[in-house]
Amino acid sequence: MATDRAAVFKYITQGVYVISVTHAGEQNAFTAAWVMQVSFAPPLICFSINSNHHSYTLLRQGGVCCISVLNNTQYEEAEHFGRSDSNDKMANYSWLNTESKAPALADSIAYFDCRVSHYSDAGDHKLVVCELVDAVLLHDAPAMTYADTENMDGSSKLYSDK
Repeated sequence: MATDRAAVFKYITQGVYVISVTHAGEQNAFTAAWVMQVSFAPPLICFSINSNHHSYTLLRQGGVCCISVLNNTQYEEAEHFGRSDSNDKMANYSWLNTESKAPALADSIAYFDCRVSHYSDAGDHKLVVCELVDAVLLHDAPAMTYADTENMDGSSKLYSDK
């Protein structure tokens, strides 16, 4: 029987996304795997974010975000936006304008343009529930899954096998 929680958690089917945020002309983006639809009426999407990250501050201030769906060949993008050591993570990538003003990654499969509805505490992260402003399919391709990233985010060291 497997006791490696990090490995077992990879079996929860999750995509990989780049979530962009904006406030007062400043933009940032981060990689996320904990994203899901939570309601049909109204259409709501929820994701998880570490409240210690700069993107969370911008999200709280701006109240908008865009969730771009990565395809299964965009490992470099997933890794890039997963780092917090870059001064300008948005540079060298193409972005599309959205109604909310949070940019969409131009070469993603699709994007969900959102306005924040509310927040909830969730352990070491915050849950962000968003109202859908728009949903756009850009390209037809297989989506990247969290399991495809292996241990790119270093999460295996965060699980306790007690």
